[in-house]
Amino acid sequence: MEHTVREQAAIYDVTAPKRAANVSVNADLLRRARELGVNFSAVLERALVDAVRTAAQQRWRDENREAIEAYNLHVERDGCFGDRLRSF
Repeated sequence: MEHTVREQAAIYDVTAPKRAANVSVNADLLRRARELGVNFSAVLERALVDAVRTAAQQRWRDENREAIEAYNLHVERDGCFGDRLRSF
């Protein structure tokens, strides 16, 4: 659990207070979830963590695409740093 909290902390402030939010959900799905004792808030929060993590990763890749391509070209052309020092 500690690993999960630490991982989430990098994405958002886990100590921030809870805040009410209005969401629209299929009425029958919500009814079934309640019948089965599904914690709607917990499920939504976990899904949002995953969605935010995925969106943040994609944004980072988009923002750093040119640098990544330049580095890959450098490695392809000149090899990795320390290649000449390796004995394996």
